[in-house]
Amino acid sequence: MKIPKTVNRFCPHCNKKTNQKVKLVGTGFKRGVLTRGSINRARERGLGRGIGNKGKWGSKPAISKNKRKSKTTKKTNIMYVCSVCGKAKYRQGRRNKRTGKITQE
Repeated sequence: MKIPKTVNRFCPHCNKKTNQKVKLVGTGFKRGVLTRGSINRARERGLGRGIGNKGKWGSKPAISKNKRKSKTTKKTNIMYVCSVCGKAKYRQGRRNKRTGKITQE
């Protein structure tokens, strides 16, 4: 998806249409290792230790490269910065085939 560098859109702070710069922003953060229900947390608690069959906490078979990732597209979050007041407006991620590229217009 190609996005223009500047867009003329409504600014809620100026209460009028202004020229706004487009900026691509990261889509968030990675979850922590010791979240509830994670295998790492269970191992820290001492589950899956000792002799015998580890059951749920035992060794897992290798997963193929294609099965690891379920999503085929990435979300791109867009930030619009007003040229008049300098305030930024954030637009939640939209899913599209190619990650956004800001183009010259």
